[in-house]
Amino acid sequence: MQKYKRVFLKLSGEALAGEKKTGFDEETCIEVAKQVKQLMDQGIQVGIVIGGGNFWRGRSSETIDRTKADQIGMLATVMNCIYVSEIFRYVGMKTQILTPFECGTMTKLFSKDRANKYFEKGMVVFFAGGTGHPYFSTDTGIALRAIEMEADAILLAKAIDGVYDSDPKSNPEAKKYDQISMQEVLDKKLQVIDLTATIMCLEQKVPLLVFALQEENSIVNAVSGEFHGTKVTCE
Repeated sequence: MQKYKRVFLKLSGEALAGEKKTGFDEETCIEVAKQVKQLMDQGIQVGIVIGGGNFWRGRSSETIDRTKADQIGMLATVMNCIYVSEIFRYVGMKTQILTPFECGTMTKLFSKDRANKYFEKGMVVFFAGGTGHPYFSTDTGIALRAIEMEADAILLAKAIDGVYDSDPKSNPEAKKYDQISMQEVLDKKLQVIDLTATIMCLEQKVPLLVFALQEENSIVNAVSGEFHGTKVTCE
């Protein structure tokens, strides 16, 4: 079993909203925080990226400029990180939020040196605001930050329990992969993460661990021998 020193966890905004589909489900957020605390107690450094879908789905809107829509999405991820960061503090962790643009006193401006300083101080570091540029998703955002910060793996907490050869919601015969290569994901167009992020992870050899957030203890299991999701390798 691989021993991880630093992992990046990607949470979807929708998953944090629970059944409400918008805003936050506090019970879900507290459960995530408790699991991350277990990783921190094991000495694993954790970076967090959160999507903004519980507040904003601007890509489907044709009424406003795409750049402006993406900027709203970036701000949605900042709101998510501020909220979840406070939940993490509530369960006993130290946190810091970094953004690629100034947000007054609410966050700190991202730099690799600053992020490493916070990791060394035992903090969970939230990377909000995506890449800071339009036309890039939070998938690309976490790939970029994980590569920059030399993470051992990206943990993808999703609504389904791994990677399938087709959509299990529409195809009851869909086959789940226990392990698949990043190149196969590209070749089969499986859309685990977006195309840009997939290519970045392949080139820089950052593996993905894909699992269902709602599975009991799923985040802890992802870095232990109890993993039930799909490992996407860079071989």
